[in-house]
Amino acid sequence: MIKKNKIALIILIFIIGILTYTYYYLSKDSNTGPDMGTLIDKVIDEIKDESDEANLVEVFAEGLDVPWSIAFLPNGDMLVTERKGTVRYISKDGELQETPISTVADVRQIGEGGLHGISLHPDFSSNNYVYFYFTYEGSGGNTMNRVVRYVFENGKLSFDKIIVDAIPGASNHDGGRIKFGPDGFFYITTGDAQEPSLSQNTDSLAGKIIRVTDEGIAAPGNPFDNRVYSYGHRNPQGISWDDDGLLWETEHGPSGIWPNCCQDELNKIEMGKNYGWPDFVGDQKKQDIISPVIHSNRDIWAPAGLAYLDGSLYFGGLRGEALYKYSIDNKKFETFFKEEFERIRDVILGPDNFLYITTSNRDGRGNPSSDDDKILKINPEKL
Repeated sequence: MIKKNKIALIILIFIIGILTYTYYYLSKDSNTGPDMGTLIDKVIDEIKDESDEANLVEVFAEGLDVPWSIAFLPNGDMLVTERKGTVRYISKDGELQETPISTVADVRQIGEGGLHGISLHPDFSSNNYVYFYFTYEGSGGNTMNRVVRYVFENGKLSFDKIIVDAIPGASNHDGGRIKFGPDGFFYITTGDAQEPSLSQNTDSLAGKIIRVTDEGIAAPGNPFDNRVYSYGHRNPQGISWDDDGLLWETEHGPSGIWPNCCQDELNKIEMGKNYGWPDFVGDQKKQDIISPVIHSNRDIWAPAGLAYLDGSLYFGGLRGEALYKYSIDNKKFETFFKEEFERIRDVILGPDNFLYITTSNRDGRGNPSSDDDKILKINPEKL
């Protein structure tokens, strides 16, 4: 992206030189030369457009393999999970360490499953705890998911303990986003494991947002005296909190052919509430069912990572191949970079207040270029 903009700028400067030469050459033998001012204005506008694009987005890192989630270290460097089970280290200047710093043990890459979320403990500076969510093969060959904790010291990761185990899994619908909330508790999104009825069962960990302590114990005050925080979810892929401490979530709607498809969701999550899957989607109404704040209707987003900044929510679209923005107060919905970078998965706010997004073009559903997958750095003030 940056190289392309530099080349374009050089070409445009060259064009200005040619136009200037042409103007003076033709003016020698003519009382009325070309409208040089208009021509130069057009070229300057094009240069400005190229410059604005360069200031809006840049390739921060490339050469990744299905990067799923990003966590920023206190020094501004980042750890990135790759679905196949590896953890990559990228400096704050965008330099990707050539070899992975770790391979998380027991990861089973199957369909959408694999190594997913990563989150640092709020007291990482003192305890060095890093949490991971991944798919594994359980007893009898069953596909399951779990959350584990590692310790990151001297540039290396070492296993510490299992935090939450035996989350139902499948080749699809595994959820996998993990984050610590402003209340200090640990939030985990889980998919329905391709068994929709599990989403309505509050004794099951499938199709839920669960809330636990940093040791994996059910958080005090949870609504069902277990780890479940909200239920009726199909495949929640992103969570974030606004300035008021309210939890927001992105969720994949059903696949298939209309009217049984689409209707991807952006939800505002309330403790103990039912978000309807599999009985209700989109604008369908029923008492005690919480409808989405917005949904995609017949369009398809396949929404993924979610970040909040200055009154707006930003989330990636996998099948939608775009970055989406929802302004909470004025309810304005916008689409950016449609099909420009193809599949967009994680969206995270960096310590510099820039957005960092990952592409997911090597996940078997995209059309990867030679330098995919990438992490892109976006200036939200330029959107």
